[in-house]
Amino acid sequence: MAKILLVEDNEMNRDMLSRRLQRKGFDVVIAVDGIEGLEKAKSGEFDLILMDMSLPGIDGWEATRQIKADENVKQTPVIALTAHAMAGDREKALEAGCDDYDTKPIEFTRLMEKIGNYLS
Repeated sequence: MAKILLVEDNEMNRDMLSRRLQRKGFDVVIAVDGIEGLEKAKSGEFDLILMDMSLPGIDGWEATRQIKADENVKQTPVIALTAHAMAGDREKALEAGCDDYDTKPIEFTRLMEKIGNYLS
């Protein structure tokens, strides 16, 4: 069973997404802000990280930069989740080190396809 770290500060988004991922058979661990997400990510026990970009503490951009700078966890795929769907936001996420990018509201089928690409 793949283990996913979901870093999301919005309770409704977090609950909905974590339940749907668990129903698909994933072991989901939750972090509610960038600092907690970074601490948990650095444990190295995750197969994939779903990172909200607009987080309290440190934002998802900075958390991802720090994850990708850490030799022990930099290979863990990070998918950015953001309501920011403006021109250049995808590039900004990739420059921060995210491996992929998806917009909110989450289209679950599309997100599952992206997750599957990294975990296959």
